[in-house]
Amino acid sequence: MKLLSGTANQNLSNKIAKTLKLKLVNSNIRRFADGEIYVEINENIRGNSVFVIQSTATPANDNLMELLICIDALRRSSVKNITAVIPYFGYARQDRKVVSRTAISAKLVSNLITNSGANRILTVDLHAGQIQGFFDIPVDNLFTTPIFARHIKKNIKKNNLICVAPDVGGVERARSLGRRINAEIAIVDKRRPAPGKSQVMNVVGNVNNKICIIVDDIIDSGGTIVNAVKALKNKGAKDVYIYVTHAVLSGNAAEKINKSSIKKLIVTDTIDNSAKIKKRSKIVTLSISNLMAEAIKRISNSTSVSDLFK
Repeated sequence: MKLLSGTANQNLSNKIAKTLKLKLVNSNIRRFADGEIYVEINENIRGNSVFVIQSTATPANDNLMELLICIDALRRSSVKNITAVIPYFGYARQDRKVVSRTAISAKLVSNLITNSGANRILTVDLHAGQIQGFFDIPVDNLFTTPIFARHIKKNIKKNNLICVAPDVGGVERARSLGRRINAEIAIVDKRRPAPGKSQVMNVVGNVNNKICIIVDDIIDSGGTIVNAVKALKNKGAKDVYIYVTHAVLSGNAAEKINKSSIKKLIVTDTIDNSAKIKKRSKIVTLSISNLMAEAIKRISNSTSVSDLFK
């Protein structure tokens, strides 16, 4: 088994390698003056199973292209098989046609990764579970719910907890976390008047004098979460904690969160946001390196990955 790191999240790759007690494959990944990407493998990896770690976060197109070129370089290096480890799968929110004459970009990206030579996908908290069906190769979709549940039990030792879905689509995620921390659930009924803008309309469930735990897969501009917190506070919520897997944090989102009435925003390191969240006291990062390392080991040993979540 070998690990190759792309440049999107080298901190996470190093943590995974350290947990597995492996060295990252010696490689040279750089950009030419015109922006083209060059990938060279500097060691013999013939006949090995290789896991290439690369999130397709901002800049999404550059990181996606780098992943494709890495996979092609591995294939031409005569490796046994290639697993694309994509902690954050970009374009996942474009998983269907919302209006006429638009692309289903998540399907296109899936085809690109498959056709480049990947044999398996390992990812975390896909925005829509059906994206697994866009691939014609096996997909392992990991969940951060156990990590969040452990953090809540250790750091928020209260009895009046309630898990909140920030929209109808997040109900299953909230229910799953609620089962692990023995909490009821509530739902924020959200209407989105235009792309990138959200307007909170109503809260379904009793949150009065409760400590609310909002759980979601992605935080981008932060508008949805900030509006949800305002709605919960207006309904009498005592404190609001946010648990999100993928911290995209576009624009001034980190500053917006830090100035809001959110108690804490807890995110994972699927996206390297060390520069954005530096000195942001309300934002806490949990590492998923141990979870990903264990999943990689199980895939390599042909043992069950789903048993991680029982």
